[in-house]
Amino acid sequence: MAAAHEPQRVSAADFIRGFANWRLQSARKPVVVTHHGKDAHVLISLDDYRRLDRDGAAEVASGANLLQASLAGLVETIRDGVILIDRGWRIAAVNPAASDMLGTAAAALIGGDLATVLPGLDGSLLSHRLNRLIDHRERFSGDMPAILRPRQWLRVDLVPVPTGGAIILRDVSETMEECAAGDARSALLAAVEADGGIGHARITVRETVETANETLTTMVGVDAAAIRRVRFSALLAIGQRQAFVEALESVFRTGEPARLASEMITRDGAVLPVTLSIAEVRGPYVSDGAVILATPRAAG
Repeated sequence: MAAAHEPQRVSAADFIRGFANWRLQSARKPVVVTHHGKDAHVLISLDDYRRLDRDGAAEVASGANLLQASLAGLVETIRDGVILIDRGWRIAAVNPAASDMLGTAAAALIGGDLATVLPGLDGSLLSHRLNRLIDHRERFSGDMPAILRPRQWLRVDLVPVPTGGAIILRDVSETMEECAAGDARSALLAAVEADGGIGHARITVRETVETANETLTTMVGVDAAAIRRVRFSALLAIGQRQAFVEALESVFRTGEPARLASEMITRDGAVLPVTLSIAEVRGPYVSDGAVILATPRAAG
């Protein structure tokens, strides 16, 4: 290949004056045209140019193939289920996560009808969205229940692809259950507030008060700002503090709620008999403290 030889150099002025000669020279090896002593242009033969163009195209194609192989490998390893379907809703490919979700080997799924592996598809919102995906290449993302099995929630992403569409599935049942539990806790707290006779406080693992409702602050006779960061045991009669500390330690150690009779001291020094209920607030990794309910009781 001529490009492999050391090129000849010629100034732009000499190149113009002797163009015919330099054109013939470029058939054997490249001619570098300089401008003010610096390389500016290269004259090569048509065969060399075509060879360079062909090699460049091959390099681009090789890079594209490598990218496609990398993307395919990535899809194989992700934890979300991926199902590729054609325009007739037949399954063209599935990744291992989707195979696990469906409980069927990938080889048995390929070529099958999507409706046969998704029991909750017929008449569902997903069916409507799939029509929009195939007919109009419309993307979609949302949470859907009971597509694979009852009481299961899936995050569904629909993405148009040349073959038809990609269905990306992620099980979000646990998240939805946590949201439902949070809603139930909020409703329970609202019911406690509506009762008006139950005080409650959120404390840290060091026993300091983070929040307290109006009922509790009224019992003690202070405002919310005054009670914040105070150790909860400091609100109790001296003779009741050790029992409370032991009950709290038991809650943190075992995770089991505790209930005990105690006495709170008001700002005026009066003794208020109460029943304390303590339950741990557990974070993903460690304890986040506890919730305490204080219910007045008749003096014994």
